[in-house]
Amino acid sequence: MTPDFDVALTVDQLSLWYGERQALHNINLHIPRQQITALIGPSGCGKSTLLRCFNRMNDVIDNCRISGEILLEQESVLHGQQDLSALRRRVGMVFQRPNPFPKSIYENVIYGLRLQGVRDRRVLNEACERALRAAALWGEVKDHLGQNALTLSSGQQQRLVIARAIAIEPEVLLLDEPTSALDPISTLVIEELMHSLKQHFTLVLVTHNMQQASRVSDYTAFMHNGALVEFGETDRIFTSPKVRRTEDYITGRYG
Repeated sequence: MTPDFDVALTVDQLSLWYGERQALHNINLHIPRQQITALIGPSGCGKSTLLRCFNRMNDVIDNCRISGEILLEQESVLHGQQDLSALRRRVGMVFQRPNPFPKSIYENVIYGLRLQGVRDRRVLNEACERALRAAALWGEVKDHLGQNALTLSSGQQQRLVIARAIAIEPEVLLLDEPTSALDPISTLVIEELMHSLKQHFTLVLVTHNMQQASRVSDYTAFMHNGALVEFGETDRIFTSPKVRRTEDYITGRYG
C-alpha cells in the first residue's frame, strides 16, 4: 500500500541471519521523511538490528547475511557497488553511550568534514558553529572549543556526538537509545533537540522507553521476535492499536 507521506527509507521483505539464527523476518516498512520514527519492542526483538541495516553497520558482524532490499531515496542500500563511506555520510548514527573522540570539542565536530578533505578554516568554523547550535550546545561551549571533549558532562557529550553526526549534513540520523545512559534533565534536553532536528533530517529512534516514544515520535513501529507487528502514527499506536500484541506490550502485559 502506498503511504500517504514522503518516504525517506523503504524496507522491502528484509530478513537477516546471524549464522543459523534468524533475527529479522520479512520486514516491510516505509520511514517518513523529516519525521521521527520510533522503533519499540521488548529486548532482543530486532529493533537495533534493523536500525543498523540502514547504514550497513551489521556488515562488521561475522556470519551476518541479509535478503530483501532497503532503498534510500530510491537508491539501494544493500546491493550494487555501494560506497559504505558515502552511505554513512548520508545516514549518520548516534549510539547508546556518548563516544566523543579524545580531541578538542572543535576537532570532534569537524572530524567528518576533515575526512572529506575540507581544509578551508572559514568553512570548518562555520560548520562547527552551525552544528553546535543545531545540537543546542553552542552557548555552553563556544568559549571553550579547544577543551578536550572528554571533560564535558555525559549529556553534553551526547549532544556533541549529535553535532558531529549532523555537521556533514546527513539525510537520515539513526539514534540507538541515545538517552538510556543519561539523567532525566539531559534526557529532556535531547528529546527537545530531536524535535528541532526533524526540521532538517529524518530521524529513526530505537528506544526501550515507551513514554519517550510517545512523547517525541511522529510514527511508531512495534517489533516482536524479529518481525514488524504494527506501524502507524504514534498517537494511534498508543491509543488504539489494531493488533492485540501491540496493545499487550503497550499496556505492560509483557515485555
